[in-house]
Amino acid sequence: MRLFYITLNTVEEAERVGRALLERRLAVCVNWFPITCAYRWEGQMVQESEVVLIVKTREGYFEAIEQVVREHIRYTNFIGELAPSGVNGSFLDWLHGEVPPR
Repeated sequence: MRLFYITLNTVEEAERVGRALLERRLAVCVNWFPITCAYRWEGQMVQESEVVLIVKTREGYFEAIEQVVREHIRYTNFIGELAPSGVNGSFLDWLHGEVPPR
């Protein structure tokens, strides 16, 4: 199993990307929520709102997920793939039934 942590600018972007991933069977479940982001940019501290999209899927989908994100946004964002060290069996059964292996 893999989790993807994706930052976006708006809830609407997260919803569009998340639904596209579900429709294409690239994910079994997605969650999005607002956060505050602070970072350094051109020597200045910047703070702004962002939205995190968490994608629950199988291993081997990084390129396909990145492609869907790029279809919906044009700016540089973060897409990180994480491998959980443990996941409950009933969730994995659901995941494996909904998302085909790569």
